[in-house]
Amino acid sequence: MATSKLSTRQRLSWAILTILVLLYALFPVAAILATSFKTPADLGNQSFLPNTWTWANYEMILTGSAQGLFLSALRNSIGITLISTAIAVVLATLAAYAIARLNFPGKRLILGAALAVSIFPVISVVTPLFNLWRTIGLYDTWLGLIIPYLSLTLPISIWTLSAFFRQIPWELEQAAQVDGATQWQAFRKAIVPLALPGVFTTAIIAFFIAWNDFVYGISLTSTEAARPVPAALAFFTGASQFEEPTGAISAAAIVVTIPVVVLVLLFQRQIVAGLTQGAVKG
Repeated sequence: MATSKLSTRQRLSWAILTILVLLYALFPVAAILATSFKTPADLGNQSFLPNTWTWANYEMILTGSAQGLFLSALRNSIGITLISTAIAVVLATLAAYAIARLNFPGKRLILGAALAVSIFPVISVVTPLFNLWRTIGLYDTWLGLIIPYLSLTLPISIWTLSAFFRQIPWELEQAAQVDGATQWQAFRKAIVPLALPGVFTTAIIAFFIAWNDFVYGISLTSTEAARPVPAALAFFTGASQFEEPTGAISAAAIVVTIPVVVLVLLFQRQIVAGLTQGAVKG
């Protein structure tokens, strides 16, 4: 069935609506970006743009008094997030393949439980984890954050990847096994390459979830040994006890947002393709 073309009025309406949505979504980011270039004297002004542009806030977090707090937190965030994402993607790939390909009792229950865990309120498990981690020695360690991060990233990864594996024809794996491949070889050489768009999309989603976590980071750490950037921002201080480090916090927020923006810009086609492929009902 041929699709009807949009009229000029409809195209104009969609263009205006798109611009309004973009302005609504990007205005907070633009405000933080402008604040990051303001001097302490400009922070009290009502103007959106700074009267005097300065790099002082970025110098404070990268080479100045907040360097130790910010750079150590940035290192922690990068390391913990990458490890959590890698583990979640590997485990989710194996679990999702089993859910999509094998018939066993309770398969739907597992998927439902994964979805329920992904929407479970994090704040309700922080106190038990805090007490348990202090008892067994995982408090304020990378491992003490990686494990809780898996509870955030693994369920949604399993749910997402299982949809991708269901789209891959079962005959491809059977043909590989007929040619002499074992089930593991068929999975690794025939199925995984076809599921790479879904694996990549899942990895990006898991990375975003772990990168932006605040509750676990602030509750399960107490020093710079494992504290990630979102939690470290709460410990920024100004030049005096009466000065709020708004500019430095804004600069740090912009710096930690850059990796997310870069990933989306570089891999937006793969992300959209992966999400679209997973949404198609086989």
